[in-house]
Amino acid sequence: MSEILLSATGLKKTYVMGSRTLEVLRGVDVEIARGDFVALRGASGTGKSTLLHLIGGLDTPNAGEIIFRGQKFSSYSENELTHFRNRRVGFVFQAYHLLPELTALENVCLTARIARIPASEAEQRARKLLALVGLNAREDHKPSELSGGEQQRVAIARALVNEPELLLADEPTGNLDSKTGMEIIELLKRLRVEKQTTLVIATHDEKVAAHAQRVIELVDGRLADK
Repeated sequence: MSEILLSATGLKKTYVMGSRTLEVLRGVDVEIARGDFVALRGASGTGKSTLLHLIGGLDTPNAGEIIFRGQKFSSYSENELTHFRNRRVGFVFQAYHLLPELTALENVCLTARIARIPASEAEQRARKLLALVGLNAREDHKPSELSGGEQQRVAIARALVNEPELLLADEPTGNLDSKTGMEIIELLKRLRVEKQTTLVIATHDEKVAAHAQRVIELVDGRLADK
């Protein structure tokens, strides 16, 4: 039996928009084993990103519980949850979210510095990761000087700099052409093995989901293994 890294039970998430109530998740149960590569798949608006944000500690459910390595999210103080997000989870977003005034190297280092990793170690880690994603020659380039695929590679390096146990990617190929998108997926697959991390991707793309070890379909706010 694989070690369960994270489990979620009965997750519900509702948003109130004026007089309208939007029920996005309606009682989600899911387990993710250490070392898994899981794809959360579903049409746009089905709650994939919401679920990813919940299990990454970026948002809180209206009901239900998330447990990471035996500890409930609900038991974390705000400081503990911030530490969890920064040190144990890496996030890759569709829109990259790189700071435009910083170079690729500085963008990757920033996450490590927030975690209070010494500057010399942060830079050493960042350089190694940028080389690993094929950007050692682009360290001093700012996001505006990089292609979309290169920016996403910087974002992946940034997500890995604190050596997280869980890597979450929200539509990581959404802003890329199909060829570059597949290159990013192959890179994530390789880095998952090399870094021995657990990978969860939210995607609407069947071709992307097909690369995962396990695909979980999100339908009407509930999950069903496929």
